[in-house]
Amino acid sequence: MLLQTARQEKPALLQEIISKFCLVVVFAVALAYFEAAVVVYLRTIFYPHGFTFPLSNFGQTDLWKQLLVTEVGREAASIVLIFTAASLFGQTVRQRFAFFMIIFAVWDIFYYIWLKVLVGWPASIMDWDILFLIPAVWASPVLAPVIISVILLVFAAIILYRDLFGNVLKVLFFDWLRFVIAGLIVVLSFYVAGRGIAESSFKSHFSWPVFTLGVILASAVFFKCLLKSPNPELKDRR
Repeated sequence: MLLQTARQEKPALLQEIISKFCLVVVFAVALAYFEAAVVVYLRTIFYPHGFTFPLSNFGQTDLWKQLLVTEVGREAASIVLIFTAASLFGQTVRQRFAFFMIIFAVWDIFYYIWLKVLVGWPASIMDWDILFLIPAVWASPVLAPVIISVILLVFAAIILYRDLFGNVLKVLFFDWLRFVIAGLIVVLSFYVAGRGIAESSFKSHFSWPVFTLGVILASAVFFKCLLKSPNPELKDRR
């Protein structure tokens, strides 16, 4: 009976989810433009001759230190905006989590798209970038955060699709713990790379094996949770 009701309501729910998804994407693209615009200003001030690694003078001058504090606050405010938007768009915890991942992923991807449009950077997906400043500098090739963003979009799409049937993704305590560990492994790869941005050997500070380990672990845990959460539609067909 519940499944039959869900099927009857599915077209309306699907339309609602698609509408919210489109609005979320518009919000994330606009937020990405704000982010890119700020970075264009910062690079014009501190790197008028081009933003290239190694960044030997990053955070060294008094003006740098002053603006870094402001930039840390802006980054924190951006995360608050993403959390707020996800909370407003989602009706359940699952939906809010999925919309957060969508906003974050689209925001991150379009940040690089807007920079490409505005200043022609990055020239390559392997160009290096400063990713985050909280609680310290994160850095990596552009490809790494883009990979994370694509994975988040896939996870979010699966969660929203299953949510159409009211099918909860079963995530136990140890699954969450593994997710946290996987996330920390990825962050560690960014953090270690961030410590070497002023060195000529900066590329050697980012460990693709460590990053890949975190990505594989997170993906494995997610699909493990997916497999142990039965799809009621498939069960009914049997």
